[in-house]
Amino acid sequence: MKKTAVVILNWNGVKLLEQFLPSVIHHSPEATIYVADNASTDTSVAYVKAHFPTVKIISNSRNFGFAGGYNEALKQVEEEIYALVNSDIEVTENWLQPILALFERELQTTIIQPKILDYKQKTHFEYAGAAGGYIDKYGFPYCRGRIFDTVEADKGQYDDITEIFWASGACMFIRKNIFRELNGFDSDFFAHQEEIDLCWRAFNKGYTAKYCGFSTVYHVGGATLNTGNPRKTFLNFRNSLWMMTKNLPKKQLFPTLFIRLSLDGIAGVRFFFQGKFKHTWAILKSHYYFYLFINKSLQKRNAIQSENYYRTRSIVYRYYLKNGRFFDK
Repeated sequence: MKKTAVVILNWNGVKLLEQFLPSVIHHSPEATIYVADNASTDTSVAYVKAHFPTVKIISNSRNFGFAGGYNEALKQVEEEIYALVNSDIEVTENWLQPILALFERELQTTIIQPKILDYKQKTHFEYAGAAGGYIDKYGFPYCRGRIFDTVEADKGQYDDITEIFWASGACMFIRKNIFRELNGFDSDFFAHQEEIDLCWRAFNKGYTAKYCGFSTVYHVGGATLNTGNPRKTFLNFRNSLWMMTKNLPKKQLFPTLFIRLSLDGIAGVRFFFQGKFKHTWAILKSHYYFYLFINKSLQKRNAIQSENYYRTRSIVYRYYLKNGRFFDK
């Protein structure tokens, strides 16, 4: 049995499978390829069966979203290394070898992300993950190669291997035993930020995540839910608050949450004056659900929370007030 499983989660994405699945199959001879289908109503499953009979299909009973969809599907996958790959990812030649070699060399490394470039502008990093992720004290995520909406060109500046805080769910590798020890993604998140929560829980248990810049993939991004969609705003803000409630150190929990809620309020006002009223409403709605389920989030807290989770105190301050538009600043 091959020890690596490339698992592509799909929901009504037959066009994406037609475009990108061939590259995954062609460049992944070391792996077993799975398509985990979230109860699609299009011809996705029939297409894969007809054109790629070597690909294994896992059929979920309904659309569980990103988090729950992978949780359900991976119960049936026994390879040692999971490569979780979005259906809008184009992989490159030898993309697996550097990742698998790093896993072999470093047994303490449990999560790895490759370099993620923009499929639509291949000279630049892609928003969702770029060259590996971090968060600031108040839970705002950012990446090497992408701070908020500023995306860097790939000039080889991140052709390295380094420790990161979170790996992008667009393309991330994780050891099966660690995924199962952590009980997978938090399915309540449905989609967005669940990979950061997973990596944070792994970090709190002493596990290491790394970025490997010698493996490259190209990501379309926004193929399921684009950045201008208020639904995405709602999920990002709500899930970030849930994630912080679960993972912040006890003595920092409520002071940090208070500041984050205040910053969310400022973002909501900013959206309002930009005429983006649906996004303001999405933030208000996210706060309602945060308060509604705060007890459930508190019950999910692990015994240990590390105080050294953030690299930068406030990425908002660095970006907007100190002109820190690029990671090296």
